[in-house]
Amino acid sequence: MTLDSSSYPLLARATLPEQLRQLSPADLIPLCQEIRDYLLNSVSLSSGHLASGLGVVELTVALHYCYATPFDQLIWDVGHQAYPHKILTGRAQQLATIRQKDGLHPFPWRDESPYDVLSVGHAGTSISAALGLAVSAQLEASGRQVVCVVGDGALTAGMAFEAMNHAGALHPNLLVILNDNAMSISENVGGLKECLVRLLSGTIYSDLRSRSKQVLAKLPPIQSLLKRTEEHLKGMVLPSALFEALGFNYIGPVDGHDLPALLTTLNNMRRLQGPQLLHLLTQKGKGYPPAEEDPIRYHAVPKFNPKENTLPHAQPQQPITYSQLFGEWLCEVAATDKQLMAITPAMCEGSGMVRFAQEFPQQYFDVAIAEQHAVTFAAGLAIAGYRPVVAIYSTFLQRAYDQLIHDVALQRLPVLFAVDRSGIVGPDGPTHQGAFDLAYCRCIPNLLIMAPSDENECRQLLYTGYHYSGPAVVRYPRGQGTGASLYSLAPLPIGKGILRRQGQGIALLNFGTLLPAVLQTAEQLDATVVDMRFVKPLDDELILKMAATHHSLVTVEEGAILGGAGCGVVQLLSQHRRGVPVFTIGLPDHFIEQGSIAEMQATLELDASGLLRQIKRWLSSQPE
Repeated sequence: MTLDSSSYPLLARATLPEQLRQLSPADLIPLCQEIRDYLLNSVSLSSGHLASGLGVVELTVALHYCYATPFDQLIWDVGHQAYPHKILTGRAQQLATIRQKDGLHPFPWRDESPYDVLSVGHAGTSISAALGLAVSAQLEASGRQVVCVVGDGALTAGMAFEAMNHAGALHPNLLVILNDNAMSISENVGGLKECLVRLLSGTIYSDLRSRSKQVLAKLPPIQSLLKRTEEHLKGMVLPSALFEALGFNYIGPVDGHDLPALLTTLNNMRRLQGPQLLHLLTQKGKGYPPAEEDPIRYHAVPKFNPKENTLPHAQPQQPITYSQLFGEWLCEVAATDKQLMAITPAMCEGSGMVRFAQEFPQQYFDVAIAEQHAVTFAAGLAIAGYRPVVAIYSTFLQRAYDQLIHDVALQRLPVLFAVDRSGIVGPDGPTHQGAFDLAYCRCIPNLLIMAPSDENECRQLLYTGYHYSGPAVVRYPRGQGTGASLYSLAPLPIGKGILRRQGQGIALLNFGTLLPAVLQTAEQLDATVVDMRFVKPLDDELILKMAATHHSLVTVEEGAILGGAGCGVVQLLSQHRRGVPVFTIGLPDHFIEQGSIAEMQATLELDASGLLRQIKRWLSSQPE
């Protein structure tokens, strides 16, 4: 999309922060409207995250206007809301390529721009990184300002509070902006609040507070009275107790769409010493009525026509997605089993749990963005005799690795992990690819690990893991299945694969949903195909039989090669002193960039033609 001066006269002059700071304050409000229009028109053509960015336009303008970025350092938590930041930092013309192969990264990315201080994608990391930068600025006496923006949802991550607790102890100059878009703003209360904000963020209040404490420092009873009085007065009008207890000076709440108020407040707060927290109230989807009314649907959007004020109706998908399949499975089991307890860390819609949450509210728990808590909470339910199912994305289970080991696997608790978005996830890029779950789960004792190849197998393995006597993992990909027929639920024999195609010479051992491509490849090679189904325990008997009856084995998985299922096969053959050559195929030892799933599978040679090329290259390199 072209950023032409006729449609966007102010934005065309302010595509970098230093240009932005040349504009007059009077230009900034119309500039915000141009940014909203450009964001809406760009994302509607490309798809991507929309509502979050619409909600922080004024904040983004104010931050880059008041702070000398990139010398002053600005960090966005998660990064869904960073599209306006990309627009104002030299990337406006490329915005239509966001989340596409070889295009802009979906989140702030250090290699993409000097204005992206921290590469992000997971919630709750910004305050910790900002604290490290603030301590560095303090040690070097550089005068550098450090600001991070964290959403109210991301603030539920325990790591955010760990960082704030540490910041309160170190007391560096650091501004944390709490972008609270879960509340509306009442005009009468808002006016009073902003009056207080200007007072509390100004130098008069700050100086008076500091000097009065110095004067009264030698009079403990009066000093104590002053402190109690101040805390009481602030407590009556400000929700500051928690943040003040952590060592932050709390300012707010302020209307995050009132640009003059933001400019005044930020300029005042630049001069304050120590950790500061600015509480903003914003509206997700601000400026585009459909997104304001339904911020969940407009959080991430497909291509659409913004003039129609609606998103395209989703066509019934045949076959259904694995997430939908999981949700249907949950409902089917819960209908006859009150011991089932389903847990999600703020991924109800994405994990296909909407219907379950509505029909079984007493068995449904959304713990917010708190993956560690989700896993140990499940452990507590399991100890109490329930059968918890934790629905979690592969990339987010990484965040609860210690809890998976210490609180579940070590204690052999019957917790089922439904690991969604395993393998390549597409446009969300390297922070969200489900590349590592097989590798990081394989080394954990007591853990049953399963990789279904189609929808029916996924249902059966979920049921198998649910009734297993210990912890179990079922990993499945993003997107649609193959259209496999679904059969009645029944546990499958633990650790047993099945023969899918009998060939000769080469045996392809498949782990997961790449099976259709593997079968196509096998037709070209007249190879045997085994659907392994279980990653741990492996079907030792079947693998040894394949090694004895074939001259070569090839393992295929959509996960990291290092430490993955293929490594388990190699270890097994080594232990039994079987010298058959093994070629392991999977995700290479680098982070996978954004692009559609099909594009990235083709790039990584994991589609049928790519698998054939890889195997032929390997075979040609083998000694005669």
